[in-house]
Amino acid sequence: MRSLILPVLAALTLAGCATPETRLRNGLHDAGLSQAMSACMAERMVDRLSLLQLRRLSALGSLKDRRITDLTLDQFLHKVRALKDPEILSVATSSAALCAFR
Repeated sequence: MRSLILPVLAALTLAGCATPETRLRNGLHDAGLSQAMSACMAERMVDRLSLLQLRRLSALGSLKDRRITDLTLDQFLHKVRALKDPEILSVATSSAALCAFR
């Protein structure tokens, strides 16, 4: 019995950990972007931004004040500009442009 507890605890601990890409994807979706756009942008952005920048971006979901279907890409980029980080804005803009054409 005791030998089963450690593997089960380890599995539960790992299940609670989300990768930066997953957190960002969820944050972008919560901010109002579609699931497909969020996944595409997160995949590109995770390799180009620091962990601190990714956390700031994934927190945009907390600013959500409308239904998911009401947020346009322009409105999303306006939220990103408010972070006042030129690198985040550059990466988000280029990712949004490339992902919009996929």
